[in-house]
Amino acid sequence: MTNFPTRIYNVIGLMSGTSLDGLDIAFCRFTVDKNEWSYEIIKAETKPYSESWKKAFLSLETADALTFQQTHSQYGHYLGRVVSDFIVKNGIKVDFVSSHGHTIFHQPEAGFTAQIGDGASIYAETNIPVVCDFRTTDIALGGQGAPLVPIGDKLLFSNYDACLNLGGIANISFTKNNEINAFDISPCNLVFNRIARLHNIEYDENGNMAASGNVNDDLLNALNDLDYYHLQTAKSLGKEWIDEVFFSVVKNHAHINDVDLMATFSAHFAQQIAETINRSNAANILLTGGGAFNTHLINNIKKLTKAEIKIPDAQTINFKEAIVFALLGALRVNNFNNALKSVTGASRDNIGGALYGDFRNL
Repeated sequence: MTNFPTRIYNVIGLMSGTSLDGLDIAFCRFTVDKNEWSYEIIKAETKPYSESWKKAFLSLETADALTFQQTHSQYGHYLGRVVSDFIVKNGIKVDFVSSHGHTIFHQPEAGFTAQIGDGASIYAETNIPVVCDFRTTDIALGGQGAPLVPIGDKLLFSNYDACLNLGGIANISFTKNNEINAFDISPCNLVFNRIARLHNIEYDENGNMAASGNVNDDLLNALNDLDYYHLQTAKSLGKEWIDEVFFSVVKNHAHINDVDLMATFSAHFAQQIAETINRSNAANILLTGGGAFNTHLINNIKKLTKAEIKIPDAQTINFKEAIVFALLGALRVNNFNNALKSVTGASRDNIGGALYGDFRNL
């Protein structure tokens, strides 16, 4: 990828992950000079979701088409209002908004994915140009539509051998044989948080609940035997797989209490993550996402790999994905590829993202 125009972009990146932690908002300044990208986070915050939004997200997968479309529009207006308030509060000037949306469906094998958060509605609320819907072009080209973060890892975080993100789903990107490799490794916080909420807590702080339990070897072995972990092609995970495949295995071990489930999940995720790191031959790993605060999980991973795991400042941990989706928007408005076939399995590198508003003056 060459010949980026030299200039500065001021972009708000929006990211909503499957773990339902909240909406990440990052106002980023990107500088492009001689094809080198650098970034600065000017302002960033996470806006927690209300219980009504959490309920809407969790129920939308089985809702009727009318409810789905209404929620898509309503959530777009909500995003627009949040962005407008963020701009006023911080006194900033923004070139455009780049929104990931919130994933409801992700079934690349069936040829579709859906991230709600209507871009037209965001634009209507803000009167600022919007880039959104980054995954569907890649899906249409036969790809997984994920992961998309690796292009950001290449352009912004190339001083690390690999970038590991522990969000609702754990994913990694690294370069091997001069080609970017990236994929979803396993579930992560989406599973931890589901069990934690049964105990009236949003998440297992520091992994303390998991640390107090005992690993069940039968369940651990059954989870490690899942077909997904042995796929060698481009691959990605969605909530549907976790519900239908992962938890179907868990249900076959219904006698295990929740504390021991958490201990077993932590051991399982650590094994899958460490094995992936070891196969990548990466010596130093940038670790981001909410899982970076899960001390028990991180310690489990460190026991299984000799790679140096580097945990950055809290702002980078929390907002790296929002930063990268802001970057994907900057690539989109310049008509540069932002999805890589070597990662997603698509028939070609491609430019993903729908545009709303007037981009002519950028």
